[in-house]
Amino acid sequence: MLRVLMFLIPLALTIYAFIDCLNTPEDETKHLPKVAWVFIILLFWIVGPIVWLAAGKQRTVPQGGRTPSPFSSGHRNRRTQYVAPDDNPEFLASLQEDNKKDEALLKDWEADLRRREEELRRREGEQGTD
Repeated sequence: MLRVLMFLIPLALTIYAFIDCLNTPEDETKHLPKVAWVFIILLFWIVGPIVWLAAGKQRTVPQGGRTPSPFSSGHRNRRTQYVAPDDNPEFLASLQEDNKKDEALLKDWEADLRRREEELRRREGEQGTD
């Protein structure tokens, strides 16, 4: 049983690292091109996947965790990731624009309703006098 585990654990690690490398975008790989990482993972059976997991991919810091220093190279080119929509200023601005459009539409509907009511009252008044 131990012999099987000694074969299955590195195999599982290699398969995981290989799939992770293939699913990683080219701009998130570090130090080498993606094709080179694939060859390293497949050719160096135990060491390749460990090196890929340790140094081959830019890892994002979990929210609430430690952030890299502003002087580290990974921090400079990273886009801001918002946790919730209410933290995104672009989303909040779009909500304000939608709100203004909805208010203008509501005013138009109210004015149209007043005009129709007024028109209906005039018709009823004309029919009542006949």
